[in-house]
Amino acid sequence: MEIVAKTLITLIALEHMYFMYFEMFAWETIGKKTFKSLPEHLFTPTKALAANQGLYNGFLSAGLIWTFFISDTNWSENIALFFLACVAIAGIYGAITASKRIFFVQALPALLAIICLLI
Repeated sequence: MEIVAKTLITLIALEHMYFMYFEMFAWETIGKKTFKSLPEHLFTPTKALAANQGLYNGFLSAGLIWTFFISDTNWSENIALFFLACVAIAGIYGAITASKRIFFVQALPALLAIICLLI
């Protein structure tokens, strides 16, 4: 289960690095393709808001990557659980408030990684 958990953590961290990239640097290109329900004329005025959101996704990614450099297994798992819980909560909130698809893209992988860590 440890290998599965670490693989999931890696994939989640990479996913959030991608979110960070397109929200901070490609909001008006990739953002338009990703968030088709948002009217096109709103991407320019919401660029700073998206960048701020992207920064938070970068923090989530950095926290998950940090767990690979912590030598104490218990400490590493606890930090991973914290950041995975943050991702899961954000994904559940996004699914409730924005799109149910967010649950499957963000929350479900985090919940599966949490389960793998706890087994």
